[in-house]
Amino acid sequence: ITYMRTDSIRIAPEAAQEALELIASDYGKAYALDQPRFFKNKNKVQDAHEAIRPTSVFNTPQKLSSFLNEDQFKLYDLIWKRFVASQMTQSQIDQKSIMIKAGDAYIFSVSGSTVRFPGFMALYATDEKAAEKDIQALPMVEEGACLETKKITPQQHFTKPPPRFSEASLVKELEKNGIGRPSTYASILSVIRDKGYVDLEKRYFLPSELGFIVNDLLVASFPTLLDISFTAQMENNLDDVESGKLNEVELLTAFYTGFKKTLDEAGENMVSVKGVGVPTGIQCPLCQKDVNIKIGKNGHFLACTGYPECSFTSNYTRDERGIISIVEKFEDNTPVKDCPKCKEPMVQKEGRFGLFLACTGYPECKHTESVGQENSNTDTGVNCFEPGCEGTIVEKKSKRGKIFYGCSKYPDCGFASWDKPVDKKCPECDSVFLVEKENKREGKFLKCPNKACKYKEKIIQDPI
Repeated sequence: ITYMRTDSIRIAPEAAQEALELIASDYGKAYALDQPRFFKNKNKVQDAHEAIRPTSVFNTPQKLSSFLNEDQFKLYDLIWKRFVASQMTQSQIDQKSIMIKAGDAYIFSVSGSTVRFPGFMALYATDEKAAEKDIQALPMVEEGACLETKKITPQQHFTKPPPRFSEASLVKELEKNGIGRPSTYASILSVIRDKGYVDLEKRYFLPSELGFIVNDLLVASFPTLLDISFTAQMENNLDDVESGKLNEVELLTAFYTGFKKTLDEAGENMVSVKGVGVPTGIQCPLCQKDVNIKIGKNGHFLACTGYPECSFTSNYTRDERGIISIVEKFEDNTPVKDCPKCKEPMVQKEGRFGLFLACTGYPECKHTESVGQENSNTDTGVNCFEPGCEGTIVEKKSKRGKIFYGCSKYPDCGFASWDKPVDKKCPECDSVFLVEKENKREGKFLKCPNKACKYKEKIIQDPI
């Protein structure tokens, strides 16, 4: 294919003519255009390259299938068909609507379509059913005919909120608003995930609590800078600089004059999340003063603005509409079992990672245990790698349902890893264990957790 990091839709005349020759020979002259079809680039498009297309349409997907893996074949098939279809004739579809009068008060309508000439659709139809699966054919009826009522099915529809962004729909929205370039879309998606602003669940982005907080603070302090139109206009200005229509020094001077003023104001007035906190509009249940969101070493929480006179703190939840609710603290002083270290009774408490058992002999005895770890956590059979720890590595789930691996002696032992630890020393550094990873290109393999060490080894799986 041609250069793929471009949003240009310009194609070379030679490539278009070659596509017409293939269409006429494989599908017939009725499917080929009389003259090649060309497309004009929009102002925002960088026109240094042609559109993404096959270097030769005669390299059909079937011809190259033996040289490509499954993902590569799907991508090439998509590019090849899209380019060839752009040089084929349009499909011709007959649309029919039937109006049905029920009594004197109601009129029902039904619409259907039949394909008169498939045109470019012939390229995508693998068989007759695939071509017509979305076409609703209507029966032949005469005007004024009396129809038999076979069944009445009442249905009620409600307006649904727009779905959350997926990776594809977010890129489409960025493109629609002129934000970014094809070469930067991937980095935009990775940054918002790596920074923890969003979580990807079931292929859809969900804003994290950190994302809510950062967004509220930045929009309040930099309303112009975070406006979609500003970013799109900046992209246009950069294109004008590249084409010589605009002087880069003048552009930067005009931008920085207003930005410096806004930045200074934000430095003085932006709320400190660690200090004052972000207002929530919720009143403290103990003293009726305002409760703000703060961020500490253990994450985000609610705290009363009346501190130190009032020491109220609490976890909280935020629903789909962004409404914040206080989470009631769990307290149960009923003895559950005896402490294995000091024989004092242990009671159930709630911490930052959920419920746990704590010894009532605290602070003399600091022994704790995770609640239900025997049932909810899967033991990997690997001993903990922390010096002096007698625990084992167990598979756990985070608050957001992501699997990680931690020590069974938590919170006495803080060992944790997102990747599954394997009891095997790294042959190239001092690491006492390796971790198991997997990707499409390399499959399953072992990797050293030490970032300075690049050691890898492939996992050889036994044949079934």
